[in-house]
Amino acid sequence: MKLQQLVLKIHSRCDLACDHCYVYEHADQSWKGRPTVISEETLGMVARRFAAYAEAHELPSVSVILHGGEPLLVGPTRMRNICAELTRTITPVTTLDLRIHTNGVQLNSRHLNVFKEFGVKVSVSLDGDRVANDRHRLDRRRRSSYDRVLRAISLLRSPEYRHLYSGLLCTVDIANDPVAVHDALVALDPPRIDYLLPHSTWDSPPDRPAASPTAYADWLLRIFDHWDRQGRTVSVRTFDSVLSTLRGGPSLTEAMGLAPSDLAVVETDGSFEQADSLKTAYDGAAATGYDVFRHTFEELARHPGVRARQLGLEGVSETCRRCPVVESCGGGLYAHRYSSERAFDNPSVFCADLSVFVEGVAERITERALSSAVHSQAELWWAQGELNRHLLAVGAARHTAEPDWDDLWRAFLDLDGAADVMPHVDDILAHPYAHTALRHSLHHPATVAPLAAAAVAVAVRARADLKLTWDQTAPELHLPTLGTLTLPEPGRIEVAVTAGRLRVRTATGDECSPEGTPTAWQPLHTVRLPDGAPLLLDDADPLRDCYPAPVAPPLTRGDLTSFTERLCTAYELMDERTPGWRDGVNAPLVTTVTPLVAGSGVRLGAHGLGALGVAVDFEPEEFVRELPRTGRLARLTALRATADLNVPGSRAGRLLDEASREFGNATYFAGGTGEQAAALERAGHALERLAARPERELTETGVALAEELRAEWAIHCD
Repeated sequence: MKLQQLVLKIHSRCDLACDHCYVYEHADQSWKGRPTVISEETLGMVARRFAAYAEAHELPSVSVILHGGEPLLVGPTRMRNICAELTRTITPVTTLDLRIHTNGVQLNSRHLNVFKEFGVKVSVSLDGDRVANDRHRLDRRRRSSYDRVLRAISLLRSPEYRHLYSGLLCTVDIANDPVAVHDALVALDPPRIDYLLPHSTWDSPPDRPAASPTAYADWLLRIFDHWDRQGRTVSVRTFDSVLSTLRGGPSLTEAMGLAPSDLAVVETDGSFEQADSLKTAYDGAAATGYDVFRHTFEELARHPGVRARQLGLEGVSETCRRCPVVESCGGGLYAHRYSSERAFDNPSVFCADLSVFVEGVAERITERALSSAVHSQAELWWAQGELNRHLLAVGAARHTAEPDWDDLWRAFLDLDGAADVMPHVDDILAHPYAHTALRHSLHHPATVAPLAAAAVAVAVRARADLKLTWDQTAPELHLPTLGTLTLPEPGRIEVAVTAGRLRVRTATGDECSPEGTPTAWQPLHTVRLPDGAPLLLDDADPLRDCYPAPVAPPLTRGDLTSFTERLCTAYELMDERTPGWRDGVNAPLVTTVTPLVAGSGVRLGAHGLGALGVAVDFEPEEFVRELPRTGRLARLTALRATADLNVPGSRAGRLLDEASREFGNATYFAGGTGEQAAALERAGHALERLAARPERELTETGVALAEELRAEWAIHCD
């Protein structure tokens, strides 16, 4: 794992005296021997070292987080010099994301003007309302910091600086009312809230009422329920991370999940350290013995302490490896695992809390009702379409203030409201790569372009009238299921459809269309299979590159003919050897084939239901062997996308996946081979272990799938 985040300590003292601070109030007191402010010489060396590392590893971006102590104590003038030096040195080799974590007490317009100049995102520490915040966050004269921080946040929220507002950091104290804390933070309109467990170890455990063994989980779950009832109007990183990992996604925080750490820390004297939360463990726990004058970031990345936080599942204790929630919990924050007896080879001191919290979230988000998609291919297609419509609505709501999104949303509503157009909306939204665009749209505003192109494709197919404008960053305008129009130039375009005819006008006034400039139009090819069903060959969609193997470039005429002939041959073989195979519940649901580079085989990718990646040099016999196994996996993936089969994160879900996968392998190795027998044995063993799991781990849909798999097992046993 490359080091892509740098926590840079630019001031080692603080203007508050928070009694829960890990820098000043815990075991490590090394701050006393460090320079108060980072020197220009140290800053320059840090910048050069980090830039050299980023260049050597071709990192697309790096993040530098200005930290302390209290970093604002360097003053606006010195702050500007720091930002300028980092920008001047790092930006020639990679994109620099500058951030600052501050208590906000000193924050004023002079600081914010510096941050505006360099695009520095600002996160502010605040523990809730006045009562909650003043429980710990007092200044050195024991005065409240609350009003001063609120004034700073008010300034940060003003129109001039709002784009710099990154979020609020809140340290959990179970003595505070969780709902009151959350409401106080939400009232400040942050882009994100991050709830942080107080730094503790097994030697210095957190405050906990004797009668409440999971008090921290209970506190967080009360906020989760309140946040959910309010419609999740603000991102909460702790919650978002658990929701992501429970559904198989990445961890979003160092405090939870198994994602390897990519963090480096440099102190004001130039010392390299590991994550500075380790200061809570013991004196010198974060030290590496390295510094920027004698060592490089490359050497730091190889330090045993840094590597220890990059081992994933192998880096947690044996207790954690056996735990069903480990992929979401990740063993907790590394520092919180420490004990003087076993060092870091322990679960987190918050282990019981993390387990109850993850399981509580999993239970809350589980839909237990039976989905008819488990019994019918048609219902599964319908469920996928409903999911895509939901994603479109969520994307439109999330980006409502961004250019072109309102027009796009209204266009889809108008098209979907016409009875003769609605089927075409269904077809385009069901296109596998439209689903990919919809998922991207939740996080990337620039993806308005492929979704706008999808609306245009609907209008062309339905011969409906439509006019949209958007920023087209690529010179090719791809209309899903139809083809690609090469534009005179990228940029702002106006696209009009009248009675099915497409016309595109660029910002410079140039016009093009499939009819007016036929050499610029490259239509997609559709294959008619032996049963008459259409199969789209999509070798042009810019979102098709979502397979575990590279996609092939657009096929030449000769390659297209050869590829098509071999596909038809493969389907003829399927019909000959397995009559009626299309009627099975696990029949491959393939509407779109995308050519992959030679030697890639047959692959599924990260897309919606219906797409298959196939190597340009595939052999029909291999395709026939692979298609049933791939079809089963595609069906399971689509089921999981549209319904809950199990409580997220539970072992029952993994056993369902294992049994289904092994039945697919048995089909691939059909013919009474040893490989087939071994696959069937593994499937049966998975079903046995599944039967031993608690019933509550499976939903009604999961129970139905398990019964289907057991029936399949019984057939094989006979």
